[in-house]
Amino acid sequence: MKDRSTREDVIAATEHWLTRAVIGLNLCPFAKSVHVKGQIRYVVSEARTVEDVVVELTDELRLLHESDPNAIDTTLFITPDAFADFADYNDALFFAERLLGELKLAGELQIASFHPQYQFDGTEPDDIDNYTNRAPFPIFHLLREASIDRAVAAFPDASDIYERNIETLRRLGHDGFKAWMNKR
Repeated sequence: MKDRSTREDVIAATEHWLTRAVIGLNLCPFAKSVHVKGQIRYVVSEARTVEDVVVELTDELRLLHESDPNAIDTTLFITPDAFADFADYNDALFFAERLLGELKLAGELQIASFHPQYQFDGTEPDDIDNYTNRAPFPIFHLLREASIDRAVAAFPDASDIYERNIETLRRLGHDGFKAWMNKR
């Protein structure tokens, strides 16, 4: 791991992002429950290449699939030493998605993506809209499809989440978001 961050620092920064941005701004109304119940597994990868990430991701996907959902409902697979460039991360995400199929876990698990330079297609790099998926490190968020289905059933307007998130961030703006995130 890079000298600038220990495993504990990476997890602390990720938890701060989760509690302030994701939960605090209600960017994902489903996150609070698993956080409060302690059902999120934080994994800090030491991988530096796509090949090494795929090996570790294989183990994590299998572990999540085989685990009791009441113990581990979701995994944040954090790669602080790989994919500093968003384009490289997107390439790795392609292989991660293929891996789901190879492991015959498509339809049971899925991967959501977060990155410090996250950029939606058709946006400019500094557009506030991109901050809905910006995290302190590249993260592969491993989710159970059954958990998503239950959450969506409990949240009837799930399709509106994306638009609400963009409205929230546009209302805050860059300065407001930065101030919000700097609160401890």
